[in-house]
Amino acid sequence: MRFIAAFAALMLLTFTTAFAADPSGRYAVQGTNPGNGSAYSGTVTVEKTGETYRVVWVVGSTRYVGTGIGDRNFIAVSYRSGDSSGLALYGSDGGNWQGVWTYSGGKQIGTERWQRQ
Repeated sequence: MRFIAAFAALMLLTFTTAFAADPSGRYAVQGTNPGNGSAYSGTVTVEKTGETYRVVWVVGSTRYVGTGIGDRNFIAVSYRSGDSSGLALYGSDGGNWQGVWTYSGGKQIGTERWQRQ
């Protein structure tokens, strides 16, 4: 019985460490827009692509595609959709992420939270 408990604890620790070490995954996203603070929601998918991450947001009918760099503590993402581009920075919050973003040339920031699905 002790062996089973020890094995279960080891597996949980291994899974938790791996889970927290990489932002890859699918998330529900909620945020506020710069300036007016209006709220939005959608999904975001993060995929490891070598030393970078491919980040794809879907908010309403708009798709934003970005390239990120980071680790288990932060991820910085440059993104584009049509003629719009910008920059986002997120910090790890357990298995979730929260951060700020702006459009290129922006003077105000919005906020965003990713909740792992």
